[in-house]
Amino acid sequence: MPAGLKVTRLEHTALELRHRAAKSHDGAQVRRLLALAMVLEGASRTSAASQNGMDRQTLRDWVIRYNTLGLEGLVSRRGGGRRAVLSRDQMAELLALVMKGPDPERDRVVRWRCVDLRDEVERRFEVRVHENTIGAWLRQMKLTRLQPRPFHPRKDPAAQEAFKKTSLS
Repeated sequence: MPAGLKVTRLEHTALELRHRAAKSHDGAQVRRLLALAMVLEGASRTSAASQNGMDRQTLRDWVIRYNTLGLEGLVSRRGGGRRAVLSRDQMAELLALVMKGPDPERDRVVRWRCVDLRDEVERRFEVRVHENTIGAWLRQMKLTRLQPRPFHPRKDPAAQEAFKKTSLS
């Protein structure tokens, strides 16, 4: 059986790797650091890998990355993800639209719902999204679904006061 891959970077001891693991908030990086610390302490690769939730081959890959890149090679990389559907300027415009509220004459609604905003986004930006996406965007903008009671555009304060006076007597 061939000899296992050696850890060639020796600037960190097993104890230092364990201290780094204790301070890390990335669970996957913690497992990698602890597995490397076990290897440096003389544990077999099979037991170091199994005790840290990985295969021996996976541990070998992490040893290669550690030898090449050091501690930075053990950090979990995040994928870029999908490109945003709306640009930052468009999101700012959407926020301004939501904060201003709808125009009852033009928009034919007295308050924005996710369905209405979805239709408005499609009209303004030519982007079709699900209404749940609109809700997620509103949460990202730190807006809640709580809304004040709608204000009727033709309400008459004088008629309200007259009604109050006649109904109390």
